Amino acid sequence: MSTALSVRIPEDLASKLSEIAEETERPKSFHVQKALESYLTDLADLQVAYDRLHDTTDPIITVEDMRKELEL
Repeated sequence: MSTALSVRIPEDLASKLSEIAEETERPKSFHVQKALESYLTDLADLQVAYDRLHDTTDPIITVEDMRKELEL
């Protein structure tokens, strides 16, 4: 099921979106959906990285130890 969403974007961004939609013969909504999916995935990955960075129970290893473990 799809939900309609109305957003305001700057004119230059709207023009670029229109050009891409025309070049790819896909609707603008397709590209907006793909961009939003990508953004949300990146945001989730960033949150995981941030949580791991601040996890005091996560052991810290040196670069040398990592190289040894990876046999580099």
